[in-house]
Amino acid sequence: MFQSFDAPTRPEDGPPRLAALRAHLAAKGLDGFLIPRADAWQGEYVSPHDERLSWLTGFTGSAGFCIVLPNVAGVFIDGRYRVQVNAQVDPAAFTPVNWPETRAADWLRRQLTADATIGFDPWLHTPKEIKELEAGLKGTAIRLVPVANAVDAVWADQPAPACGKIASQPLEFAGESAEDKLARIAAVLREAGQEAAVLTAPDSISWLLNIRGSDVPKNPVVQAFAILSSRGKLDLFIDPAKLGGVTLPATVRTHRPDSLRAALQGLTGPVRIDPATVPVWVVQELQEAGRLQGDGIPVANAEDPCLLPKARKNAAEIAATTEAHLRDGAAMVEFLAWLDAEAPKGHLTEIAVVTALEGFRRATNALRDISFDTICGAGPNGAIVHYRVTTGTDRPVRPGELLLVDSGGQYVDGTTDITRTVAVGEVGTLERDCFTRVLQGMIAISRLRWPAGRAGRDLEAVARYPQWLAGMDYDHGTGHGVGAYLSVHEGPARLSRLSEVPLEPGMILSNEPGYYREGAFGIRIENLVVVEEAPALQGADDRAMLAFRTLTWVPIDRRLIVAERLAPGERDWLNAYHAEVAERIAPRVTEPARAWLMAATAPI
Repeated sequence: MFQSFDAPTRPEDGPPRLAALRAHLAAKGLDGFLIPRADAWQGEYVSPHDERLSWLTGFTGSAGFCIVLPNVAGVFIDGRYRVQVNAQVDPAAFTPVNWPETRAADWLRRQLTADATIGFDPWLHTPKEIKELEAGLKGTAIRLVPVANAVDAVWADQPAPACGKIASQPLEFAGESAEDKLARIAAVLREAGQEAAVLTAPDSISWLLNIRGSDVPKNPVVQAFAILSSRGKLDLFIDPAKLGGVTLPATVRTHRPDSLRAALQGLTGPVRIDPATVPVWVVQELQEAGRLQGDGIPVANAEDPCLLPKARKNAAEIAATTEAHLRDGAAMVEFLAWLDAEAPKGHLTEIAVVTALEGFRRATNALRDISFDTICGAGPNGAIVHYRVTTGTDRPVRPGELLLVDSGGQYVDGTTDITRTVAVGEVGTLERDCFTRVLQGMIAISRLRWPAGRAGRDLEAVARYPQWLAGMDYDHGTGHGVGAYLSVHEGPARLSRLSEVPLEPGMILSNEPGYYREGAFGIRIENLVVVEEAPALQGADDRAMLAFRTLTWVPIDRRLIVAERLAPGERDWLNAYHAEVAERIAPRVTEPARAWLMAATAPI
């Protein structure tokens, strides 16, 4: 199994670890310390070595942070995790803080009334993050100082840093050679008048060099650092044990990670860094090198130059992920047919469902990993947005309840992410009403056309509109970017009120509105979609328009739809979608699954 069902943390472990950390801080003359979720690469998913937040607090969510002070330790979590955090942390030791409604600076201002020195690890925070925090503390006597990591100092059995082997990504799936990518990104630097760029995002480096790794569970990225010159040469700072037999372009030189400091100090600039992703440590080293050189190293704050090119998938990447989604769709249909037969019998649990689903994906003989721990929430567990089942929380799948299953696979030709909410037996009117509103939002995004240049913030409200009419909403974005056999959560584009990045052809995003009734049920329906030029319409304005093309082909549970609530266009979309699901998937599944599929995709 790729997924473990052991509970990675226990609430009772938190208090003694917190006490040890406070003793260490006092010995170092510090009044507090920042503990982010992120690692040195600012990853949402981190290796066991970097699970500092969960080790200390017990909270295992993929976003959040903790601020430890002498008398209080705040765990900052967003709307996705407000149910989960209460089950994972000891409330006598840790105080959940609703974030971003409460900013870290405002919280610190309330907690500290005198001079205070707060430490932070410069490897784990970005210049943008620290600058914003310092701005919020302006006018106070609270100082932020870079220090060696205090959690590492008290974590006696901390796992070793990740050291997974890397592999080449075939050109047939990448669609562009590493040599061509290096030349293309170097040209971007020359055009901007920059001598070099410091690259720290693992998925950017993996994309640029057409390599994949195993340093981070579920995400086939390579943890390394790189410096790309405007002449197309790249210095890669990586543990030699990772390299194996991979052949890199002739313009790439490899170095041990501890050589990065000297390389930074040897740059002349302007040096491009992304203040949203680069560690503060890199900026410190560039500043120190500038001081030593006398006249400084010019630094250009700009977006990671690989970010947008990576997000704009080329034709080969889109063709590859299309095939991956068809393969994954067939595995999902086999699974849903099995689930529909077994769940009403009342003997399944959440773990049994997760195990079976992974088994159907493994049966493709193409699965490299799952793309994240499967979220399988029965009944009230479905209301925990990022619920992860363990042996201690495993719940029966009971008739009369909803079952939410959010899952995905990592295949060499693509990354998948799909959510289906299904009825186990007969469910109530409220559940069906809420499901229909979620479905209407998902269909609205699927059918959307918009003028080129619009961003996710301009579009995502259409998914919420059916719920807003009923005074309902959900506390997560409507969609995230997805990589091409890379991270299942990929920037910079999102369907979110926070996203200002214009959507462009080739970008792959999720379309996943939801609704959650705490203590009762959760609903989410998710397909992946790719941005493309919209088909021409007779009589339309002469303006560039974009649209989404669906990549995910799996039935949506018709039993949960209040059909008379659907508008004609919504009904037509659903019937056309189901007809295409049947046409694309039926040849790929077994006869029993095919019979189930034909019934599940019948028109309404």
